[in-house]
Amino acid sequence: MSADVLNVLVAGGSGASGIAVARALRGAGHAVFTVGSDASRITAAAAAAGEGVVPLTCDLADPAAVAALRADLAGRGVRLDGVIHLVGGWRGAKGIADQPDEDWDFLERNAVTTLRNVSRAFYDDLAASGTGRFAMVSSTTAAAPTAGAASYAAAKAAAEAWTLAMADGFRREQSGHKEHPVEQHSAAAVFVVKALLDDAMRAAAPERKFPGYTDVTDLAAAVVRLFDTPAGELNGRRLPLSR
Repeated sequence: MSADVLNVLVAGGSGASGIAVARALRGAGHAVFTVGSDASRITAAAAAAGEGVVPLTCDLADPAAVAALRADLAGRGVRLDGVIHLVGGWRGAKGIADQPDEDWDFLERNAVTTLRNVSRAFYDDLAASGTGRFAMVSSTTAAAPTAGAASYAAAKAAAEAWTLAMADGFRREQSGHKEHPVEQHSAAAVFVVKALLDDAMRAAAPERKFPGYTDVTDLAAAVVRLFDTPAGELNGRRLPLSR
């Protein structure tokens, strides 16, 4: 844990969850960079998150663009201490036979490829940080998949597996190092929700109760706690947030 100002990247920062997470991190005193593929949307989202949140535009599904993003941050003298991966999306069908290839391509690109690109680009930064943290948001569906959500569940499961592999990498390089073990200081973890909920969703369906949904402000608070919790207690864990 560190009392220093930490540099945190919120990947997929244009939506309600990205705004909430960026706002909470900034409120906790961290330097926050929020990333989206649409310049106008990410600029508006950063402004909504609060003063000092820095918007960045990048296609996170393009490895060359992500490498350029890392170079841009390095040029500003920024080495990341945290990456919160919120890129995703939902696609569903009736069953197995009618799962469209277009839906799988969308989900694989957003949930898996973006995460792989970002984690590979910034892994060394997070491993070197005294408080390195990587977290993604997954779904309860990944552990209990349904036929209708087969593509979505498979993509989330793949993203989870990659994140937990990152955790193994951090462990092997730090507390689990065979010759020179050190206290674990970097961690990769998975937040697990049924679904996320925000004020716009409530306003659009005031009659709904949204049982089991996780408010984006609760997700944001959990993200802030990552940086106050010892890495050894977080690394490789699936952290349920569903109510």
